[in-house]
Amino acid sequence: MRNKGAIRLLAIVLALVSLYQLTFTYVTKKVEKEAREFGAGDMKKEQTYLDSIRGEEVYNFFWLKKYTYKECKELEMNLGLDLKGGMNVTMEVSVVDIIKAMANNTKDETFNAAIAQAKKMQANSGKGFVELFGEAFQKIDPNAQLSSPDIFGTLEMKDKIPFGASNADVLKVIKEETDGAIDNTYNILRSRIDRFGVAQPNIQKADVSGRIIIELPGIKDPTRVRKLLQGTASLEFWETYSAPEVMAYLNAANTKLAEIKNAGEEVVEETAKEEEVKEEANEEEVALLDKIEEEGAQDSLATSQDAKAMAKMYPLFSILSPTQQGGSSKAVIGRSHIKDTSEVNSILKMPAIKSVLPRNLKFFWGVKSIDEGGNIFELFAIKVTSRDGKAPLDGDAVTSAREQVDQQTAKYEVSMSMSGEGAKTWARLTKDNVNRAIAIVLDGYVYSAPNVISEIKGGQSSISGDFSVAEAKDLANILKSGKLPAPAHIIADEVVGPSLGKESIQKGMYSFIIAFVLVLVYMFFFYSKGAGLAANIALITNLFFIFGVLASLGAVLTLPGIAGIVLTIGMSVDANVLIYERIQEELKAGKGLGLAISDGYKNAYSAIIDGNITTLLTGIILYLFGEGPIKGFATTLVIGIFSSLFAAIFITRLIFEAQTSRNRKVTFATKFTDNWLRNSAITFLQKRKVFYVVSAIAIVLSVVSLSTKGLNQGIDFTGGRTYVVAFDQAVSVEDISKSLEKVYDHAPEVKTFGGNNQVKISTKYKIDESGTEVDDEVEGLLYEGLKSYMADGTTKADFLENNRKMSQKVGPTIADDIRTSALWSILGALIVIFLYIMIRFSNWQYGLGAVAALAHDSIIVLGIFSIFYGILPFSLEIDQAFIAAILTVVGYSINDTVVVFDRIREYLGLYPKRDREETVNKALNSTMRRTFSTSLSTMVVLLAIFLFGGTSIQGFTFALLVGVMVGTYSSLFIASPIAYDTSLRVQKVVDKRKK
Repeated sequence: MRNKGAIRLLAIVLALVSLYQLTFTYVTKKVEKEAREFGAGDMKKEQTYLDSIRGEEVYNFFWLKKYTYKECKELEMNLGLDLKGGMNVTMEVSVVDIIKAMANNTKDETFNAAIAQAKKMQANSGKGFVELFGEAFQKIDPNAQLSSPDIFGTLEMKDKIPFGASNADVLKVIKEETDGAIDNTYNILRSRIDRFGVAQPNIQKADVSGRIIIELPGIKDPTRVRKLLQGTASLEFWETYSAPEVMAYLNAANTKLAEIKNAGEEVVEETAKEEEVKEEANEEEVALLDKIEEEGAQDSLATSQDAKAMAKMYPLFSILSPTQQGGSSKAVIGRSHIKDTSEVNSILKMPAIKSVLPRNLKFFWGVKSIDEGGNIFELFAIKVTSRDGKAPLDGDAVTSAREQVDQQTAKYEVSMSMSGEGAKTWARLTKDNVNRAIAIVLDGYVYSAPNVISEIKGGQSSISGDFSVAEAKDLANILKSGKLPAPAHIIADEVVGPSLGKESIQKGMYSFIIAFVLVLVYMFFFYSKGAGLAANIALITNLFFIFGVLASLGAVLTLPGIAGIVLTIGMSVDANVLIYERIQEELKAGKGLGLAISDGYKNAYSAIIDGNITTLLTGIILYLFGEGPIKGFATTLVIGIFSSLFAAIFITRLIFEAQTSRNRKVTFATKFTDNWLRNSAITFLQKRKVFYVVSAIAIVLSVVSLSTKGLNQGIDFTGGRTYVVAFDQAVSVEDISKSLEKVYDHAPEVKTFGGNNQVKISTKYKIDESGTEVDDEVEGLLYEGLKSYMADGTTKADFLENNRKMSQKVGPTIADDIRTSALWSILGALIVIFLYIMIRFSNWQYGLGAVAALAHDSIIVLGIFSIFYGILPFSLEIDQAFIAAILTVVGYSINDTVVVFDRIREYLGLYPKRDREETVNKALNSTMRRTFSTSLSTMVVLLAIFLFGGTSIQGFTFALLVGVMVGTYSSLFIASPIAYDTSLRVQKVVDKRKK
């Protein structure tokens, strides 16, 4: 083998990179284990521990770089919500509302007709709404002008849309403005999420314009999340106090707080609980709590030698470090560690403390931390100057804002323009606050508090500061939020309870371990301790690489992802099997071990590469068109294909090269398996008509069932809400359905899910309506309908936290998009595979045979799901995961078919003068050992997942099991005979023309 050194170096580098990435997961799990031991079941205490070491260095990578716990947490392997519980939300920014607001909600008939028409067009188009609106507007009235004063030629838009501007130019401005509004909504949501206190939140823009996908692990109050995410952004401009003006009041507050504490009165609930924990804790815990308290007070009393005594004397200043001259702004009056901010809030809201503070003084925290560790936040002093307690100026006054570079300082700043009325208020506000700060507040957090240099007239002003380009752009977008309302609605959400997440991890790991061990045992048994051991080393290395690459890419590991990894392992055996079978053929031909190994690898490359490329194409299509779990499955599948190829081709080759160089004997079969299916003589082509009839009957039955009974479509395709609810005792699905019919006015679908004490409930009640009130109503009715089945005294909050294991909502729009993407995924896979095989084999008959087999497999799998749903004791629901299964079956089947075609092509080239039918039969028989080993190992893997992987993926795995069986059958008995028959007919036509 050439370039052994380079391959060995690449393997070592991959191993080191994987080890490096996975160590962060190990470190965070170790720290969290220490936190659990310290907390001893007290979640508050456990979180206090983690907060205290958030910015501490907990890992030193070979003395090269030190990492804090926060940094390790960001770099660890991400687990999906189905594995650890939490909430997944898909939000959609209303582009329609943005466009209407830009046109001042005009009554223009052409405009409103174009909006309505674009909405209809959007249901069946992949184009953006702005583009569709432009097409509809042009179609309704080709002579109408978007820049007219009745539409977008308004006073507010005059700087961007001059009178007489073309429709194309106006649409370009609309697109920029809507994109900016969507970006701003994204930033606001991201800021809100950062304040949830959730570990590893994930927010990203979806492929569909205007949609934002949010993952919140560990969320226990979905109702609060929905309300907070859908709340309208509130942008305000406030006058402020300076730090010296507030210092005397803070001193008075601190003195008052010390008096209260010394008198033994309860300060805040959190402080009382902490003292109680200290009394009950052992000496080691007390010492650690004291250490945490000292670290919290370190910023405010850095010179103190006795932190506990000083904390008693200065209880407020021990958690709020006062700033005499301000920090980043004159309005900054103090700094606190993130873990102390809630306690500071509680103290400042106490009636006794408020009595010593001015009535017009209120406090807001800065939105960003001021240290690299993300631990220290600034507190701003806000002055209320209006009688109604509202801000003197809000976001509606801002007409435009953009980032720019100051020509004198070369630093980024934000330019801002205001409306006529807003400019007057702004002039008065800046005149009254020269040499003072004005705070820009969004959702109750200060984003910037610039100092006013002089009165600003005309509404044109700039905000300077030590901004990066990203910070300046974010602030500009925030300032524009008042001008362009961009309401974001939840169109789909899913809540997975932590107990269901733990169960998924446990069952997923069981299935993973069992399947992996079975594959290792099979390879060792079938290919002997020599070749079998090399294959097993390659499989273990492959697994290590897959997890390492997933961690380095920041990919999220989900339950379908685990299934994808396990399936990849099962399918990766195919490459080793192909190589070993070829080597055995070379050894049977009388070649020496070294030459047989070399030629065996060389002759197996064609089938390995073709088979894996077709599966890779399927994985890429899955990734491009899929969402959520499909993307996770596709990610692991694609990574697994590359790592499997590397491990099977190069790792095993390095092992064999090392053994042969030491003159060690390597065996590739045991005495029990050496001649197994070696000389099979099945007459495939002679019996092809029998198999055509068998397949035709199966297809007809499938089509009849699909036409009459249909499929059990999940809410992914129909829209609706689904809940998984657990009870303390066995329940009847009929009784549950009747009870819920009374509250929902229709009988929801109720199924047993994983046991007779757990059910899955699906309802379309008010699915067309949106809003937190509707979500609360549906959950409230669910509780009312099921209350009689639960223990006495179970409250709605108890029910939602303990009994409801999972909830999912899919709006009609999302369901339409999922159906469309599923259709395109399947069609795309078939077309791409047909073209690849046609080009690769230079023969369209091969492509036709392959696609016919794939259509055959898909129809039969769909038919089985149609025939048996409601009969088999597990869910046969058609959802996104099922589409992933169908496409995986397509990938597996085509991989099998390509290997068979490759051998047929080889035999036809070797024996051109032999009878074609006899040659094809011999080629098919020569692949039987490989087909048996690959299919059996894959089936064993899938059977382990099916039996031990849990109810949530049983239907998914069943589709794969059926697909592998049908796919193996079709490769031998459908694809090859069809390719043979069409080639024969073409040859007859050619011969006839020659005559």
